[in-house]
Amino acid sequence: MNIGKTGVWSPELRLHRDPAEIADAAAELDSQGWGALWIPGLGGGDILGDAERLLSATEHTVVATGVLSIWRHPAEETAVGHARLRKDHGHRLLLGLGVSDATAAQRAGGTYRPLAALDGYLDRLDSAPDPVPADERLVGAMAPKLTELAARRSAGTHPFLVTPDFTATARAALGDAPLLAPYQAVVVDDDPRRARATARRFLAPFIEMRHYAKSLLRQGFSQDDIADGGSDRLIDSVVAWGTIEAIDARVRAHLDAGATHVALHAISPRDGLPRTEWRELAPLVR
Repeated sequence: MNIGKTGVWSPELRLHRDPAEIADAAAELDSQGWGALWIPGLGGGDILGDAERLLSATEHTVVATGVLSIWRHPAEETAVGHARLRKDHGHRLLLGLGVSDATAAQRAGGTYRPLAALDGYLDRLDSAPDPVPADERLVGAMAPKLTELAARRSAGTHPFLVTPDFTATARAALGDAPLLAPYQAVVVDDDPRRARATARRFLAPFIEMRHYAKSLLRQGFSQDDIADGGSDRLIDSVVAWGTIEAIDARVRAHLDAGATHVALHAISPRDGLPRTEWRELAPLVR
């Protein structure tokens, strides 16, 4: 499965109110040549149904879940859905799987032991009547042990809110072969105050979540950096903002650090599909 060097990560491709506009936008992104369209697992719901809509609207691009919560989507159902979409659309669905946090596990009636839970989930994908091949799934891993498990049992990792320095560390842990596809938030705006404000509006709730906060602390940020929606230092480190040239420099930094692919999330100050930003970012297709 070839996902190219760059892709588009977008909650709007799942959550926008007009399915026809989603399909039209997906077709345009496909024609621009992006290697993958990533949709997050925000709020659960029928994420494979949303992936199917994108697969039906496109011809070439891979559709990836970034990421599907193992607590919200039973492995047996995920395997059935994956097999159906593979039959209808070929090998264009990449299943990104995530362990989320303790709250998600408790809501599902489970105990939060992320490593054991993910290992068991992968076992059930392997033993399904139509197994999900290891090279068609990856893990939203930021912690070292999850990264090691991802290298053994999946195509690789899709880390969230990370810097190029993290990418270099993850590549060293994964080895040469596995896929490493970091999420990269971008704001196409060269006004520092406005760009940072746009970034914080989306990222502040995630920075407050315990598992993402722990990851950021491991990356060398402080408690002060995490407070109040994120310091300027943190925002500037995990968000690429400014001109297309500045954003391209961040993409190149990830690729130079060992990323296989960079998933670009265009954060817009406006509601709706950020089609203007996607068109501006089109030169970054690799």
